[in-house]
Amino acid sequence: MSYVPLSGLSLRDIEYVVAVDDLRNFSRAAERCGVSQAGLSEQVRKLEQLLDVTLFERSRRHVAPTPDGERLLALGREVLAAARNLLEVARAQTGPMDGALRLGVIPTLGPYYIPGLLPRLREHYPSLSLRLRESMTNTLIHALRNSELDVALMALPVPSDSLESAPIFEESFLAVFPSTHELAQKPKLSLSQLGRPDLLLLEDGHCLRDQALSVCPTVPRDGEQRLATSLEMLWYMIGAGEGFSLIPQLALRNRTDFEDLITVRTLPEREARRTIGLTWRASDPRAPVFREFAAYLRSITPEHCHPRS
Repeated sequence: MSYVPLSGLSLRDIEYVVAVDDLRNFSRAAERCGVSQAGLSEQVRKLEQLLDVTLFERSRRHVAPTPDGERLLALGREVLAAARNLLEVARAQTGPMDGALRLGVIPTLGPYYIPGLLPRLREHYPSLSLRLRESMTNTLIHALRNSELDVALMALPVPSDSLESAPIFEESFLAVFPSTHELAQKPKLSLSQLGRPDLLLLEDGHCLRDQALSVCPTVPRDGEQRLATSLEMLWYMIGAGEGFSLIPQLALRNRTDFEDLITVRTLPEREARRTIGLTWRASDPRAPVFREFAAYLRSITPEHCHPRS
């Protein structure tokens, strides 16, 4: 086999075509990569010329890899994973909690946990530079597997054999009702009373939706539940009297709007809680450092939550 110089092939170009494959859209791929759509398209075209292969079938409404493109994109992902692993191994030897750390977090946790966490991290890890990303659980798992994230904060357990997790704390679910709701006035409240059609849920993809259904197994599954896109909208829907829901405790901390419209109740059952943990690739050479990082996060568990070792 003749020698083929690699001077025309860059990791950035491989990242571009992988982004196009992930998103099946040149505009969104360019946005993810932080470049113009014209610039990304030109680099993809140059890479196709270098490889002498058409990677994507394109039309105005359709972008999909060709059969040859699928094979080469799979190899490209392996190249990117190997390159990221090289950086991870190097960082494990030279201060793994210095420099950038790509941290993912689920939407039902990030806005309520991260603000109080950032000052503590700045004090404890002064050389650490966080790169935050908020996404739903399945997206974070995909990003971890593909070395696009270093660690992620999410509800446990995480369904993946290739990932390792360490629990940090337990967070209770609180039952939140319109003040005029019949259950808001009950002297005693239990999970068994919450399996009703007016239980409001988050949309598919949110792990909190699955957690709510798991602790309220008698909820009707006929698809008539009203759905919210976020915890904020869920709160507004409750305030409007559309129904009730289970909301994690951190999301209600320091919340004072709708005080006259909403009643918050605690639940006695231990099942009415979730475990938040730190997750990373099991193969990452920085795993011992991430375990120490999880231990530090556990040591500064938020008020009203419970450390979980």
